[in-house]
Amino acid sequence: MKKLNETDLLDQTILALKTKKADEFESLKEQFHCTYESIKLMNLIKNAFTDLTDSPVIKNSILNNVIGLSTGYLSRKLILGSSQNPIKRVLGSVFQFVVSNFVSKHSSL
Repeated sequence: MKKLNETDLLDQTILALKTKKADEFESLKEQFHCTYESIKLMNLIKNAFTDLTDSPVIKNSILNNVIGLSTGYLSRKLILGSSQNPIKRVLGSVFQFVVSNFVSKHSSL
């Protein structure tokens, strides 16, 4: 078995460091790519929307608001129909607003 001299030992250390450098550079490139993808505008919007829809509190709030708005709209249509009278239309919008707020605040899902 051949004894390693200092030059051979230094060459092996240099080779090991070059290999380590190449591996770390590849890892850095992969991390850069992941970071770049995560800060794209579309991905930010998609992640924000996913976070919003995953929250049970926000889901209930959105659902309560949708129920309130649809109930207000339907009650206005049932009571007033499709009137062309401007006063009735304004009163219908106020009625729709009141019903929508009441239902959305008092619906418990």
